[in-house]
Amino acid sequence: MPLMRIDVIKGHDEQYLQKLMRIAYEVQVATLGTPENDRYQILTQHEPFEMQIFDTGLGIERTKDVVLFNLVTRPRSTKAKQMFYSEVVNRLNEELGIRKADVMFSLVPNNDDDWSFGNGEAEFLNGKL
Repeated sequence: MPLMRIDVIKGHDEQYLQKLMRIAYEVQVATLGTPENDRYQILTQHEPFEMQIFDTGLGIERTKDVVLFNLVTRPRSTKAKQMFYSEVVNRLNEELGIRKADVMFSLVPNNDDDWSFGNGEAEFLNGKL
């Protein structure tokens, strides 16, 4: 159950943003093996000056359509992560016209004891999940 934070530059309509979130969620379920309805997404829109996403020497130029995905997640295999990156990028490109170079990911692994979904409980540890 990743917590997915999505950062974009302001200027896109609600339909575009909803589709972006849906695509990322569908790919998450398919590639990372998360259960259906296990959806925790937070989308934040920024002024252009608030997102300084440079290329780290790779020659990647970003546009106003840059998207940064940050997922806090249980450990995943390298293969699953690579499939997630590739499929999200391909679908965003095909369905929303987002350049592949404009999509960046950062996954932060954590453990079962790092989650509480409510009521001050650690549901992975107490057997509720």
